[in-house]
Amino acid sequence: MVLAGVAGATVWGLGGVVTAAVAASPAKAGTAAAAPTGTPIQLALVESLSGPFANTGEAVFRNILMATERVNARGGVRLQGDAAAHPLVVQRFDSKGQNEEALSALRAAIDGGARIILQGNSSATASALLDAINKHNQREPKKRVLFLNYSAVDPAFTNERCSFWHFRFDAHADMRMAALMQLVQADKALKNVYLIGQDYSFGQAVLGEARRQLAARRPEVTVVGDELHPVGRIKDFAPYAVKIKHSGAQAVITGNWGNDLTLLVKAAREVGFDGMFYTFYGNALGAPAALGDAGVGKVVAVADWLPNTPGAASEQFYQSFRQRFPKPEDDYAHLRMQMMVEALAQSMQKAGSTEAAAVARAMEQMQVQLAGRTGYMRAADHQFQQPLAVGVMERQGTPGVKFDVEGSGYGFRVVREITALQAELPSTCQMKRF
Repeated sequence: MVLAGVAGATVWGLGGVVTAAVAASPAKAGTAAAAPTGTPIQLALVESLSGPFANTGEAVFRNILMATERVNARGGVRLQGDAAAHPLVVQRFDSKGQNEEALSALRAAIDGGARIILQGNSSATASALLDAINKHNQREPKKRVLFLNYSAVDPAFTNERCSFWHFRFDAHADMRMAALMQLVQADKALKNVYLIGQDYSFGQAVLGEARRQLAARRPEVTVVGDELHPVGRIKDFAPYAVKIKHSGAQAVITGNWGNDLTLLVKAAREVGFDGMFYTFYGNALGAPAALGDAGVGKVVAVADWLPNTPGAASEQFYQSFRQRFPKPEDDYAHLRMQMMVEALAQSMQKAGSTEAAAVARAMEQMQVQLAGRTGYMRAADHQFQQPLAVGVMERQGTPGVKFDVEGSGYGFRVVREITALQAELPSTCQMKRF
């Protein structure tokens, strides 16, 4: 039995699974709504909350927490026939970075009454959950669940493996790579690149797409290294960094995330590699601090949103996040995760139900606005369509870099904004509907 407290609430966790209830935070002046008193709607977050990627799971939790607090502060979710509105409640399930643990967590969540499963940090884990949820929903139609995915970006999940029960709120790997390639294409001095990634479906997809898009857009660029490494098991990336430096590469393209990215860029800095890093996730979780001045003008990251995205609404959103989580190490605001919870709350309210099929049909038509940005769900494959931002690392205080990352003194200047229409890619999904 584990006792956990979050935002003033405490609940009991059973079987070693930590659960946490989310209490509504005070609404802004003039927007206060009655606190929801109906039966809580459970959202089960299945993530690495211990082990080498624990920081990534905790970072996600903070975003989900803030999003649910926003919904609860404005009165929660109203369902058809219920006199009282319902608060959203987050349950934390530690997958420990292992697929079997994630599947055990899924079973515990469903047995505990959760019908919304949230996960994203690892396409390998997402793959296992997707298969399990598809089978569960077929076997037990009265207990069907939805899988909301905020970070697992293997393109297959909204192509050949698309599912009516799965919704992805992040741009998939091919979409992110296409955004990065806009900058690669513009860098006419670039002649040699090194590809490195994590050895599982996502990392393999990233490197495969990098090769394909380089051949199509910059055929004169030579790939001088192409390497996959074990996920979460490398403690010393110096040997990889030495190979990168000795290859003559002018740039590295990587989809690495978490400690696998931080340790890679730190090792590259230590061996004196001064080339560019084109990354999916180089804008957080220790990477900017690890690079320091060596990363200024050299690290490129693509995201659905960056803290220095221009606009008053964007700035207000980011400042509200920092007020809620003021510790520098907690600085990991991700708009898509919060838009996901907004889309869920609005879909349940539109459906008037928490039943999975009804919510899914409503979510297929959902459009969400937050922080000055708009995204919408594509019904054909359940791939969220949203703008993307590409940023370059700079010192805080330089033009366009009002905010730094994690107190590092370095932030990301937005150099290219890509509309949802420009970011959209076709899908091969042939979805069975319910």
